[in-house]
Amino acid sequence: MATRHLIDRLGGLAFGGDYNPEQWDEPVWKEDDTLMRRARVNLATVGVFSWALLEPEEGRYDFAWLDAHLDRLHANGVAVDLATPTASPPPWFTLAHPDALPVAPDGTRLTHGSRDTYCLAAPAYRNAAVRIATALAERYGDHPAVAMWHVHNEYTTLCWCDHTAVAFREWLRARHDSLEALNEAWGTAFWSQRYSGWDQVLPPRVTQWHRNPGQALDFRRFWSDTVLAAYREQRDAIRARSDRPVTTNMMLPGYQNVDLWALGREVDLVAIDHYPSAPGLDAAADTAFGADRARSLADGRPWLLMEQGTSTVYDGDRTLGKEPGEILRHTLGHIARGSEGALFFQWRQSRAGAEQWHSAMLPHAGADSRIFREVQAVGEAVARLGELAGSTVTAQVAVLHDSDAWWALEVDGLPSADLDYHATLRRAHRALWDAGVTVDFAHPEHDLSRYRLVVAPALFLLSDAGAANLRRYVADGGTLLVQYFNGFVDDRLHARLGGYPAPPLREALGIRVEEHRALRRDEGIVLSDGTHGTIWSESLRTEGAEALVTYTHGMLAGKPALTRHHFGAGLGWYLSTRLDDPGYAALIGRLLDETGVNPELPGLESVTRHAPDGTRWQFVLNHGAYAVSLPEPAHDLLTDAPVVELPPGGCAVLKHGKTQ
Repeated sequence: MATRHLIDRLGGLAFGGDYNPEQWDEPVWKEDDTLMRRARVNLATVGVFSWALLEPEEGRYDFAWLDAHLDRLHANGVAVDLATPTASPPPWFTLAHPDALPVAPDGTRLTHGSRDTYCLAAPAYRNAAVRIATALAERYGDHPAVAMWHVHNEYTTLCWCDHTAVAFREWLRARHDSLEALNEAWGTAFWSQRYSGWDQVLPPRVTQWHRNPGQALDFRRFWSDTVLAAYREQRDAIRARSDRPVTTNMMLPGYQNVDLWALGREVDLVAIDHYPSAPGLDAAADTAFGADRARSLADGRPWLLMEQGTSTVYDGDRTLGKEPGEILRHTLGHIARGSEGALFFQWRQSRAGAEQWHSAMLPHAGADSRIFREVQAVGEAVARLGELAGSTVTAQVAVLHDSDAWWALEVDGLPSADLDYHATLRRAHRALWDAGVTVDFAHPEHDLSRYRLVVAPALFLLSDAGAANLRRYVADGGTLLVQYFNGFVDDRLHARLGGYPAPPLREALGIRVEEHRALRRDEGIVLSDGTHGTIWSESLRTEGAEALVTYTHGMLAGKPALTRHHFGAGLGWYLSTRLDDPGYAALIGRLLDETGVNPELPGLESVTRHAPDGTRWQFVLNHGAYAVSLPEPAHDLLTDAPVVELPPGGCAVLKHGKTQ
């Protein structure tokens, strides 16, 4: 319903970005009106960081300037994604409520001077956030410009203050019910940590050495629930006064301490911000990663790209420029995988402030620039794709993702510092993307029956329910690849006794891991098929599985490195080391071949969106250095002409008729 509302309001796909008119004056606003029309902008996010202007002092609101801009945008044919400004409390708030400033794990209280400087657990902050959200909804709930609501911005700030300590104890009481259960869950018999009173329990602040792992995991869970509660408070205040869809922008992949599956169930429309962390082909793969995860968080429904960088990508501590044509390819990469349009941060590049060098649709150089000309061309392309709004994407392969598993891999005291959750998750997705396959993400407790292949790359923590679900998936005919250090602990971070992984999963895999052996930082091992392993190895015995590849030296010589087990109607594969890139690509390729999952168009990124009536739109992107011929001529919506091949960097959207 939320997607339908947006589609009907815009008349097609969304195109635009964050708009901050308060940074400019009237002559610039008039130019914005003209240039937005030229760029085909139809949706602008307004008010994200405007709290100090909207509420110049506590309880006194100034809406006149926002009234004027909403009316102006509406008259200019631009709908508004109206934000609550709660990610940046104004200076008067932090002076009046210094206890609402966040505290770092070492006890340092942060000061005002940036964004996100607040504690979500502080009552004064939560009350002020709901008040400003309520005031905005009362004034603009039925304003004709407002197409949707945007709560907060990129929820992420953690805090370890005394307000947090109180809220954490309340959360722990609800989760564990008693101190006895808490002590058991956290294993407090170790290191004399047993608690005899709730007031003794603190957030996992800086301490002498390793912090209690169960305490650290529960704190991350608690903070995720705190984010969800803060979002719901504002959302519900808006819903009581407006019938427009409400969302917040998720930041992928690991920026936010929040269970994104849970947040996806709370929003009316899943919306993400996505900024690739590397240039070139890596940026294209990262775009697919973010888009596939967003679609999965939306349970396969259409979603919205709320922010992307216009002309830059990040590369460590550097901001690099995109090559000509990449603005279009990155935009189409998201739309191909289910987005109902593409927005940017931001419309006009700021001339001052902390993000003055963040790229924008309209750069410092102005409209007479390569960047703005490309933005215009992208706006024209998105406008031509309005007919596919509401269509969906399907996948035959899933990669398993669980926030608990991520947080578990970040506790103190693990055997290796190289067990990076998101890097492992990305690597699995990248191997499948390189093979030309569209991927869903799924939780280990989800229904997996529609997938031919499921990859579990980093489930160090695996619940009993998750292990049973994976066993059932294999027994019912699925093919499952489980990778090293999976299912070693339960959802309390207690080690699985009697061998790893969790017993139901061991049964499906036909193996039992007895010992893990982390490798030295630059150590490599040669396997019997000539591939190489790094980072990790394991000593395991087969219990029904077939050893396909073995280790060749040291104490593991002759022991299984890769196994396959026929279980029920399916196959359970287990990989006990981190293969090098060629070896991992070959393994993924073999699994795709055996499960009958093929790329749509070899040599091209190709993703198809489907309408209920059988109409299909096939997005094809050429990231290579050579032209690629299509199997047969097809009509391209972007050019409204037939296309027979794609040049290097080329892209097309091919419309196919209803299936018979």
